[in-house]
Amino acid sequence: PVMTVLPFDTEEEAVHRANHASPYGLAAGVLTRDLTRAHRLVKKLEAGTVWVNNWNVSPVEMPFGPYKMSGYGQELGEEALEHFSKTKMVYMEMEDVKEGDTFF
Repeated sequence: PVMTVLPFDTEEEAVHRANHASPYGLAAGVLTRDLTRAHRLVKKLEAGTVWVNNWNVSPVEMPFGPYKMSGYGQELGEEALEHFSKTKMVYMEMEDVKEGDTFF
């Protein structure tokens, strides 16, 4: 992995660079002591995962997935199970069906 650190004058400038430098949006990171700023930036960043004050921490229950051209679907977490699952309802009568019973 490579980390690029660039100075910026405003949050808007930093967000613009992050969102428009690449057609991809797999992950982003924010390093700050100001948690209000962190929350504000997380909302604006076009990335499937945003780490704040750490990097590449992905517990199995935390969904991981792309934005923009980084791919499709989710990995990990309940979102991945839903993505790879399709619900089908089946009701099966376990009692004997009597001869002559009609249903339709």
